[in-house]
Amino acid sequence: MPDLPPSEVADLGLAEEGAARIAWADRAMPVLAAIRERFAAERPLAGQRIAACLHVTTETANLMRTLAAGGADVTLVASNPLSTQDATAASLVATHGISTYAVRGIDHEGYYRHIDAALDREPTITMDDGCDLVNRLHGERPEQADRVLAGTEETTTGVIRLRAMEAGGALRYPVVAVNDTPTKHLFDNRFGTGQSTIDGILRATNVLIAGSTVVVAGFGYCGRGVASRAKGFGADVIVTEVDPTRALEAAMEGYRVMPMAEAAPQGDIFVTTTGNTSVLRAEHFEAMADGAIVANAGHFDVEIDLPALAGMATERREVRANAEEHVLADGRRIVVLAEGRLVNLSAAEGHPASVMDMSFADQALAVAWLAEHAADLAPAVHDVPADLDAEVARLRLAAMGTAIDELTPEQVRYLASYDQGT
Repeated sequence: MPDLPPSEVADLGLAEEGAARIAWADRAMPVLAAIRERFAAERPLAGQRIAACLHVTTETANLMRTLAAGGADVTLVASNPLSTQDATAASLVATHGISTYAVRGIDHEGYYRHIDAALDREPTITMDDGCDLVNRLHGERPEQADRVLAGTEETTTGVIRLRAMEAGGALRYPVVAVNDTPTKHLFDNRFGTGQSTIDGILRATNVLIAGSTVVVAGFGYCGRGVASRAKGFGADVIVTEVDPTRALEAAMEGYRVMPMAEAAPQGDIFVTTTGNTSVLRAEHFEAMADGAIVANAGHFDVEIDLPALAGMATERREVRANAEEHVLADGRRIVVLAEGRLVNLSAAEGHPASVMDMSFADQALAVAWLAEHAADLAPAVHDVPADLDAEVARLRLAAMGTAIDELTPEQVRYLASYDQGT
């Protein structure tokens, strides 16, 4: 076997399986493939060292291949202990020569040991999904953070944390919020999370969604997606919210809207999608029916108050893979999926590759843009430039064989004028 890059993976013997799966995902990622071809010719990332803390999936593997094709020295670590696909990690190292630190189910100490390994490579650009790498860098290595050009952030939870860092004057370099660009949050968060969350619940339980009551906590883009797909399966969907505008939108979409205290005794399946902590708490567990299933589709495992539930349980047992039953003192059973972590990645395979094609195209183009423009940006959270997002949309439409209209010269003049009235 040729010399391999620094790494820690579960089993390099899984590389052949991983290579086949990466190639399968690549077939559904034509936008990223087009960018990879362009990057290979132009090498916009030559000389950049990228530390990426992302979910180690087949789709992410194709993003890493694209960054490497652009000339970057890439190190990938997992952003969640249960989302790593061990075969994918093995193939990244053995087939594609990309330094990867990811083992499914790794403990807390190992998780941060991997992040430190990526930071030891002195990255010039960071890519994060949840802000753990950026937090570690700023908290443990502030002098190193000053040497980083820029970064990107993939998910809502991470953007929330970064904006808090910016507001507190703690953020030391510019970060582009890839999560907030339309081709990411409109499609990845809504269509990707919607489908993959239901997929994770079904794989973990094999329950019938039709006729059940599904409670969705939060009606952001992820919550909209989960609610829509559950409704499409025939569920009676209840939405809980703290934002009055989103609650109103959910009601006008035809969902029942109520506080969680009222929803708790009615739900069969609960899904948290808020990005906040303790959304399902002891008082809600006390009210749930026997057999209630609780799952989380937010980035961190804090949305379900698992310590409270564990304290209420007289017995805990695994009833299926990724499903742990908590038996309460009165005999009621509450089933927690995927240890309260992202159910779509921990119990299933995450978003379909065709959705991640757009999100990771945004990531690739944003990183190349940062390599050129980071010196002109303040240490703050920045949006993806609109023209980059439009390029991703155009490439995706072209891959789908879909054409759209163009403005006529007259229409362009009209939109730029102010002297034409009724």
